[in-house]
Amino acid sequence: MVREGLFERFPCEAVFAVHNWPDLPLGVAATRPGPIMAAADRFDIVVRGRGGHAAQPHHTPDVVLAASTLVAQLHTIVSRRVAPTENAVLSVTRISGGQSHNVLPAAVELTGTVRSFNGAVQDMIEQALRDMAAGVARASGTTVDVEYTRYYPATINSPAHARLALEAARRAGLEAQTAGAPAFTSEDFAFMLQQRPGAYLWLGQGAGTSPAPLHHPSYDFNDDVLAFGVRWFVTVAHLALLDTSFPSQK
Repeated sequence: MVREGLFERFPCEAVFAVHNWPDLPLGVAATRPGPIMAAADRFDIVVRGRGGHAAQPHHTPDVVLAASTLVAQLHTIVSRRVAPTENAVLSVTRISGGQSHNVLPAAVELTGTVRSFNGAVQDMIEQALRDMAAGVARASGTTVDVEYTRYYPATINSPAHARLALEAARRAGLEAQTAGAPAFTSEDFAFMLQQRPGAYLWLGQGAGTSPAPLHHPSYDFNDDVLAFGVRWFVTVAHLALLDTSFPSQK
């Protein structure tokens, strides 16, 4: 939408979004200035050798061993490369290769995700991942191909708009809370916040209707949250358009 000219076709000064949040009770809303949701990166790695008989490992690079070594090394990036004052997560989520108990496969595939809030940390993690992959390739005699995709940027609230979002929540009858920390989940609304200032709000839906978290097969949306969301959006519009104390974005 942004690439196709959303803000040129429909000019606006600020953008706001809301997401239901099962971790908060019904009637509670939360947001914070600065980062609220993480940047999301994906990596796909293929470790390649020649393949061969498992009883003769000296005839072929062992891609399973190389991939296992790489997995262990990747999980040291955040703990040993990222400053303790920063927040980041790297998780290897899939590893696959081989079809028989007595054959060393010719390739093993790894997939995973990286979450972060700081662009410099994001750059460092990607480079460290690539360096580790190259090092394992040299040490094991394999070839390692890395595809690294940054598919969502971090969701960064403007401080002024985060304050407005919380004030709108209070005026809409919600218990407004400043979130103590951002979430490591990601949000495509981040692309809009790169173009215009604004804020993203978590709207509590309570755990009573659905103990399952978001994206779980048993998740059940609480319809009682709908009225709160509508009132919040209406109040945001009133505050942004009528409150002379709100900073102009022109």
